[in-house]
Amino acid sequence: MTLEGIAILKEHEGLRLKPYTDTVGKLTIGYGRNLTDVGISHEEAGIIFSHDVENAENACHFHFPWFRMLDDVRRDVIVNLVFNMGIGGVQGFKRMIEAMVQGQYTQAAWELSNSQWKTQVGKERHDTLTNALEHGRWPGSG
Repeated sequence: MTLEGIAILKEHEGLRLKPYTDTVGKLTIGYGRNLTDVGISHEEAGIIFSHDVENAENACHFHFPWFRMLDDVRRDVIVNLVFNMGIGGVQGFKRMIEAMVQGQYTQAAWELSNSQWKTQVGKERHDTLTNALEHGRWPGSG
């Protein structure tokens, strides 16, 4: 397509940054991307995921001054939680955060484990994250 043709197509489709249902009932986003029939590609999913991880990590740096003092694995756990629940959701774990700030990682893992989050995310995610939070290493890393 020519640049002019692309500009006209964009104008006709319009830009919507949140999903909406189009005139024939298809879930749509962006410049008319039909999510119902087309979806997104692996590459597009990877790009979105990378941006979302970067946003979660930036939120951690901005809202949690103690975040940069953590080791890599525990930082990963906090980013994983923010990715999953949003910064506001993680900020609600006040006792976990207090334990993290004090370096009491067993207590922090216990606080995380004794929450509704445990039943919402399933056993594998719960076990992986609470163990990594407590011990500072990922499963199988020795």
